Order: sequence, then structure tokens, then C-alpha cells
Amino acid sequence: MKYYIIAGEASGDLHGSNLMKALIKLDAKAHIRFWGGDLMQAAGGELVMHYKERQFMGFTEVIFNLRKISGHIKFCKKDIEDFQPDIIIFIDNSGFNLRIAKWAKAHHFKTHYYISPQVWASRASRIEKIKRDIDAMYCILPFEKAFYKKYGYDVHFVGHPLIDAIADRPQIDENEFRQAHQLGAKPIIALLPGSRKQEISKMLSIMLSLVDDFEDYQFVIAGAPSQDFDFYKPFIKQDNVSFISNKTYDLLSISNAALVTSGTATLETALYKVPQVVCYKANAISYHIAKRIITLKFISLVNLIMDREVVTELIQGDLNKKQLKRELMAILDTDKREQLFLDYYELEEKLGGKGASENAAKLIYESTNNSEN
Repeated sequence: MKYYIIAGEASGDLHGSNLMKALIKLDAKAHIRFWGGDLMQAAGGELVMHYKERQFMGFTEVIFNLRKISGHIKFCKKDIEDFQPDIIIFIDNSGFNLRIAKWAKAHHFKTHYYISPQVWASRASRIEKIKRDIDAMYCILPFEKAFYKKYGYDVHFVGHPLIDAIADRPQIDENEFRQAHQLGAKPIIALLPGSRKQEISKMLSIMLSLVDDFEDYQFVIAGAPSQDFDFYKPFIKQDNVSFISNKTYDLLSISNAALVTSGTATLETALYKVPQVVCYKANAISYHIAKRIITLKFISLVNLIMDREVVTELIQGDLNKKQLKRELMAILDTDKREQLFLDYYELEEKLGGKGASENAAKLIYESTNNSEN
């Protein structure tokens, strides 16, 4: 079969690559064309456009790039028409994907969505569009199935693909890793400032302001695959700071604590059982707009899934050196760490275990075959 997959950022590239591997196992004749990144390209298929070429963060950044985004949408529609896939699979990235889905459904393409848009966070009105334009939805968060059911839409909970991504990685030799990246013997505090330039610029300066207050630790920046070292270099002014690109999971596996920008990284950090402080600071205009439309009690996936505060969230004005220092000291305390470990194990149970990529691929493959028989 011919599959057309659209993913829009680093996490979508990761989950898309694992979905592609699972589809290829099921369908020996799979022909895949996709929008994604390096991981999806390594899995096989034909790359249409890399996610690095279309990353825009926040409301104002999107507004300033409307012409470019419009051009991408037009190009995508034309590419789909030329390829004529048996099925289109959308991965997260709702701003772009739901626009394509509306057009695709009207042109009689089969539309499946893997990793639901966060309609439970804001703009629940999008559910009616999803019901209209998406033939099948595969959710990765345990509360999403019940949420959609309230609106009369039956979805599949397939488990969370991060469980697979982490479980399938080989363990590293810590001593070899430290030597290879010129890390000393001090315990590590990992800094995960995000993947987009705008958020990295806002987050990294405040994170690095703590370095001189924790001389018994070494700080290591987890560089995003979408950014080069030259972008990070101006921020690194202390000797006790290292930089490692595109090795976030390996770094987390040997870290004592982490300062993490809100997003998928908060869940990745929790699954590696690393105590963390969640950080978030946006463009002032974007933040105030978001505050009006987002009705959630929490911003981190960890707290949302657990439906209670497990990890501390420092948001906007609360993200300052004084409070961040206090919260980092707290998660380095033995009692706090022990409670976090217990909460993290409960979180992992709620996510449903291994097999998300295979579960989704099987449902996608079987639905298409059944409709043809």
C-alpha cells in the first residue's frame, strides 16, 4: 500500500519513524512518502520536506510566517494528489495537519490521525472538525479516549510510543559516555531547553544562571537535533557547562536531575526516572493569548496524566533564578527524590506498557485492508 505520513517536529519524527518500521513489518509492499526528519528518513521511504524548514513557535511567529505556511499547505496538497496514497496518516502538528485533513477528506482520501491534537487543552470546538475529517484517531494518552467519548467520537488508545522508544534503546556505558563527551566525575544536571530557537533563547539563559550556585554538579545542555552548536555557543560562558547534541536519552540515563522546558521532554525525563523542574516562558503576547484559551490545571504531561502535581511547574513570571534555584535544591533532596520515583512508576503504569507503534500500525493496516475486501 501507499502511505503518506505528515509529522512536524522532532517528537513527531521519532514517533513517525517507529510507526513506519511497524508498518513495513506488516506490509512488505509498503511505499511511504512523508514529511518528517532524519529518523523517519532512516526508517525508509521518501522525504518530502524536513520539519526544520517549517518550525514556528507561538501565535505571533505563526502570524509573521503565514505566507510561507500557506505555500507549504499548497505544496503538500499537490504532492498528495501526485502520489495518490491509499491512506494519509497525520502525526500531531494539528495547525498544519487539520487543514490538510479537511482538503483530503473532501477529495476522498482515507485519513487517519496518530497522536491526537491537544483538543482537551484548548479549542474543543475542533472536535467537530476532527469527527468530520478524520476516519480514525489513535490516542497515546490514557484520558483521551474518555474525553472524546463525551463528544460522541470513538477513538483508539494504543499506549504511549515513548515507552517503546526508551525500552528498545541499548544501555550505555556511563564511563565511556563521560569520556567520549569530556564529562568529569561530578553528578550531572541535564538542561533540556526545547527544540525551537525562540524557546531555547528564553529558557537557556535562566537555566544557566544557576551554574555557579551548584559547584558540586556539572550542567550539560541537551542540544536539539534541529539546531547547530553555533546557536548554543553564545549562551555557554561558564567552565562547568558542557554541550551534547542529539543524545538526550543517553544523557538522561546518567543524570541526577533535570531542568526541562514544558513539552514531550517532561514525559521523557519522567520515564528515565530523573527528578525534574518544568520550565515555561513564552513571548508575552503569545502567553496572554494562550492563557485565555487554555483551561488546563497543568502544563506538563506528567502532571496532566497523573491529574495532580507530581513535578513543579515554573511558568512565565515564576520562572526566575530565585525560584528555580529553590526547586532544583528540592529535587536534589533525598526525600523528594524518593517520592518522585514512586510517582514516576505509577505514571508508567498509566501509559499502558509497550507496543504503541505496533498497535497503531496494525489498526491502520487492518482498517485499510478490511475496507478493500
